[in-house]
Amino acid sequence: MKRAWTENPQVIAAAVCALAGAAVWQFFGNATRGYIDTASLFWWWGVQWFETNSETEHGVLVLGLSGWLFWRNVGKDQAVKDQGPRAKDQAVKDQVPRAKDQGAEVGDGGGGDRLQAGSYLAAGGAMVAGLGLHALGFAAQQTRVSIVGLLVFGWGVLQLAGGPRWGRAAVFPLGFLVFAIPLGALGATGFWLRLWVIDASAALAHAVGIGVVQNGTQLVAPDGRYHYDVVAACSGVRSLTAMAALSLLAGYLNFRTWWRRALLLALCFPLVYAGNVARITSIVFAAQWGGQAWGERAHDVMGYGVFVIVLGGVLVAAGVLRRWWPEVAEEGADSVELRAESRTRAAQGDDLGVVNEAASADEVGREVCNVIRYKRSAPRVWGVAAGVVGLVVAEMFFLGALAKMPARGGAGVVLAADGKNPVELPAFLGTEWIGRRAEVSAVERELLPADTGYSRKNYVSVADASKQVFFSVVLSGRDRTSIHRPELCLVGQGWTIAGATEHAFRAVAAGGEGGDAAGGTFPATVLRVRREVDTPRGRVEMPQLVAYWFVGGDAIVATHGRRLALDAWNRVVHARADRWAYVLMQTDAADGEAAALARMQAVLNATLPVFQPPVAGR
Repeated sequence: MKRAWTENPQVIAAAVCALAGAAVWQFFGNATRGYIDTASLFWWWGVQWFETNSETEHGVLVLGLSGWLFWRNVGKDQAVKDQGPRAKDQAVKDQVPRAKDQGAEVGDGGGGDRLQAGSYLAAGGAMVAGLGLHALGFAAQQTRVSIVGLLVFGWGVLQLAGGPRWGRAAVFPLGFLVFAIPLGALGATGFWLRLWVIDASAALAHAVGIGVVQNGTQLVAPDGRYHYDVVAACSGVRSLTAMAALSLLAGYLNFRTWWRRALLLALCFPLVYAGNVARITSIVFAAQWGGQAWGERAHDVMGYGVFVIVLGGVLVAAGVLRRWWPEVAEEGADSVELRAESRTRAAQGDDLGVVNEAASADEVGREVCNVIRYKRSAPRVWGVAAGVVGLVVAEMFFLGALAKMPARGGAGVVLAADGKNPVELPAFLGTEWIGRRAEVSAVERELLPADTGYSRKNYVSVADASKQVFFSVVLSGRDRTSIHRPELCLVGQGWTIAGATEHAFRAVAAGGEGGDAAGGTFPATVLRVRREVDTPRGRVEMPQLVAYWFVGGDAIVATHGRRLALDAWNRVVHARADRWAYVLMQTDAADGEAAALARMQAVLNATLPVFQPPVAGR
């Protein structure tokens, strides 16, 4: 046991740092409690690998591959080292193990001391950076940033434990784990990918004479023999992330040059699109010839077919590259690395004369070398470990205080008496509109955090009951996950989004008339949507306009991305968490977009002074 301590102080110190870091991410790892109520980042991350909706079910596979890659890289690095020009002197290897990576020297050690200090400095810097990223992610309620911090911290632990050899071996495996992170940003990518896949599949069906009807994300037979809804899981986003990971892995294992690896990674994107188009098209063709049951069988079979198309295409491309653009032989690359190692050893004073003299020493001499190594490395190693542990303790106190801090900032809208929900929208807007209560569905209440607030009305024109404006205000609680972009829900409801623009609505203060005299304008996103519906006159297209915006304590923004960026800034820089309101209006646009916008503005003129107070700086 004593010998293990003297020979490997960095391993013990790295284990101490790892345990301290694990405590941070276990007990103060997650600040978003809306969907997965846990403080542990490990639990939050792991749960998503078994949750279908997270589109990260490949996470377990990525974790296993990352572990294997690290083990492989360490072994390969050691094999290269063993094949070097000094491998013939086995006594050298026995006398000064890990001299390069751990900075142990037999001579004066000037160059080795500098290399050793640089290795420990890199390890400590990585662990400090990882803790800093985690603090940033926790404050901004961005758990994915905290995961990146965990990976950076993990690299620092491995660098401290095994020196540069382990540090080199861990770079790609830890980076590869990024593919196991549930990337919420891919929700938008998956949304558009789903629409492109559906459009292409419908076009191919029409080209061969199959009159399938596209209704949002639905593909329906004109005679009703089959009806499919292309859900998010079939959009290709799941296969996109999984196949991107496998493509990068194939490039990493087959090639050394970065451009060949990047080419294989880039190739997977069009292949994923083509594979999913083939899958949806085959479902339509099978259903057209054999009915709904045949289409469902094609769905199951082509789930594997997508992987065959993508992975097969990537492997074929790798074979073509190896044949027509071969890389320099591996022996040459190894020789370069060995020559670099020789220069490193020479800088440390580890020439053959010195080492051979050490090799002739007896066991006592070896123990002396161990003691020298321990005395030189231990103070630095334990200094790094003490600094990291001290920072961990300070960060745990800070994050604990931050988690318990009362929410600062304001609500984006006027609150009802209960302090949770937005103020109830008025039932009558003058003599022109009547508001009817629109209930919140049980699915919404179950899906969103319990402290989410709602206020909704469906306004009907007194003069013409066919003219209606749906008005909804959703108010987030403490957790930023209460509200999201509406595009995802609209497509799921069968709407096809034809376009999007930004529009400036007139702001109206309490007691104001007509808008402009009261306070300028505010931005909103306007979506042009449509879907086909059955009427007594047959199937007709129904166009509508959807307008939405987000209201914070002192800002109004038109997009979900801007809201996330501003909310993260306020949380990190100002320690302020606003209760953002997501406001949505929807109305028929059969009489033209100008008329639809005018109806929305008319409803706003009467409702805005009630629920959305004017704020300077908005």
